[in-house]
Amino acid sequence: MKEAGLRVLAVDDVPAALGDLCGMLREAPEVAEVTGAGDPLSALRLMRDSRFDAVFLDISMPGLDGLELGSLLNKLATPPVLVFVTAYDEHAVAAFGLGAVDYLLKPVRPERLADALARVGRIAPAETQPQNRPAPDAMAALPVESAGRTRYVRRSDVRFVEAHGDYVRLHAASGVHLVRMPISRLEEYWESAGFVRTHRGFLVALGAVRELRSDSAGGLLAHTDIGDVPVSRRHARELRERLLRAAQRGEFDQSS
Repeated sequence: MKEAGLRVLAVDDVPAALGDLCGMLREAPEVAEVTGAGDPLSALRLMRDSRFDAVFLDISMPGLDGLELGSLLNKLATPPVLVFVTAYDEHAVAAFGLGAVDYLLKPVRPERLADALARVGRIAPAETQPQNRPAPDAMAALPVESAGRTRYVRRSDVRFVEAHGDYVRLHAASGVHLVRMPISRLEEYWESAGFVRTHRGFLVALGAVRELRSDSAGGLLAHTDIGDVPVSRRHARELRERLLRAAQRGEFDQSS
């Protein structure tokens, strides 16, 4: 064991996958100690008896899946940093909703594991006391999978959100990004960050609104630098009040 570094617990019910992950973690210079668990109950027992800085866990496991295990770990007095390692990309939003700092797709590439460990290290450096760990902002970025690559779209770059069935379109300066998540769920996560419902199918970042204007049919639009967002009569009054309060607090985005 290395003298200093992260203490990591890896959880996977497939022995070969667990062995590969533990081997990769042991090779990482940031990691001091790696412990493997072949099922969620064993992981819980290990967490009860020892302190780990981070837990790398699979999602598809019998009895108690990785998301359920992650939710239980979050209830500990000093919860570990969570990283999910799975063959399925459809659980990414739920994983980040639990506070995970990364979501790795199998087979794990060394560079992606290095990125994940860097994220863990920024939150749980080995010499930092657990009570001094900053709480991660779990939904400050959303993962977008495309052509086998994961891109993170920062919430601060998103001007408005458009519903698209079980998905949402994130409208940002970098383009339009499709994420599998209902708009009602995203509203729950992002409301405290200044995103406001303007319409049944739209959210807008208060700081991105440049002005309110009328459309050709007499409806109301919230104008941003990358497009207009419809505002229903039901939401118009609340939006005006929120914009006024934001202006009084100087919260408007200063970018052009």
